[in-house]
Amino acid sequence: MTLIDILAASIWLMLPAYLANPMAAVFGGGTPIDLGKYFSDGRRILGNGKTIRGLVAGTACGIMIGLIQIGLAPRLMASGVLDNWPLFHGALDAYSFSTLSIVFLMAFGALLGDSAESFIKRRLDLERGAMFPVADQLDFVLGAWLLTYIFAAYWFNTYFSFWIIVTVLVATPLLHLSTNILGYLIKVKKEPW
Repeated sequence: MTLIDILAASIWLMLPAYLANPMAAVFGGGTPIDLGKYFSDGRRILGNGKTIRGLVAGTACGIMIGLIQIGLAPRLMASGVLDNWPLFHGALDAYSFSTLSIVFLMAFGALLGDSAESFIKRRLDLERGAMFPVADQLDFVLGAWLLTYIFAAYWFNTYFSFWIIVTVLVATPLLHLSTNILGYLIKVKKEPW
């Protein structure tokens, strides 16, 4: 596999998580997940930035892109587009319960990772939107991976090879920064990071 093949496979595998995270911000608002409650340290558990509507909408958007991938995969394989991605051939290729559950785990896990980072930021007394380098860019990736690994370890170990993991860890901060700048420019985000 070439570097381009590895990068393309990495993005394809991460799409449900990649889409869930920004869509939670786009469609968020309303009731906070923590219902305005405070932790034992006197600080908000998560804060107003993590909302029930954002969690549900972000997860739904991640699932929708996963369903599109599942629908496209057989066509892409039949056309030969995926011939250079032998590790991918079974990743998202059927509407089976296990495949659908993996799409859910990736999308929902991404938002759990993002919420876990908010919990840590509140403990560190960082305000909503404050910069938290590295964690801001990789929290959702680690959440998606952890939840998927817990409930679908065989699938995760099959498709997330060493080079796929390295590529995701290097490419995600660049993609994350690009999408956040775009979100800032179109006034969906208050900060460009």
